[in-house]
Amino acid sequence: MTQFGDDDPFRPDHFFERARQRLLPLEHPLVADPNEIVINPEFVPPKGFVWREAAVLIPIVERSTATVLMTRRTMQLRKHPGQIAFPGGKIDPTDQDATAAALREAQEEIGLDPALVEPIGGLDPYIAGTGYRITAIVARVAPEHHLVLNPAEVDATFEVPLSFLMTPENHQTISREFDGVRHSLYQMPYDEHHIWGVTAGIIRGLYERLFQ
Repeated sequence: MTQFGDDDPFRPDHFFERARQRLLPLEHPLVADPNEIVINPEFVPPKGFVWREAAVLIPIVERSTATVLMTRRTMQLRKHPGQIAFPGGKIDPTDQDATAAALREAQEEIGLDPALVEPIGGLDPYIAGTGYRITAIVARVAPEHHLVLNPAEVDATFEVPLSFLMTPENHQTISREFDGVRHSLYQMPYDEHHIWGVTAGIIRGLYERLFQ
């Protein structure tokens, strides 16, 4: 891994200072707007497309050089089995906002204690082809966290160096066809993990907001 020394942008204090300056404030109105900026503007919703609100947590673990905590979905799930993801899901009516939903889902999926999580800010929404408008919440996570996985949803967690994910040379583009329409997507293979699709798109959105 590249050594940055005292100027390491991925040292937690440096990274979170940058994140606070460049991310959307948590009180930013998180409601769909036809003219809003989105992470993936190339996606053209089909006629009659109906938004459903969802939120994910991007957990940045406060180690000597920051890492990103990610999950692998269990193969028993009906949708996206075995895929690499961030903890998250749809925003319930009982959730106060996207941040509350992301924290709740992280606790339900991987047992991440909200007391050890500090939300920092949000990204522009990502519009998924499944109909979800996804708000990603970036958060600082204490390194002493202890995870308890929900086996019905997650079969593994792992950490990826933030520096790897924020290096554009690691952002590969691939093409996939869905419902007769060909889409360009990102993928970021890391060790044996295949990070791609919506998760990779959100990571790319984080890079563009913070480092471009």
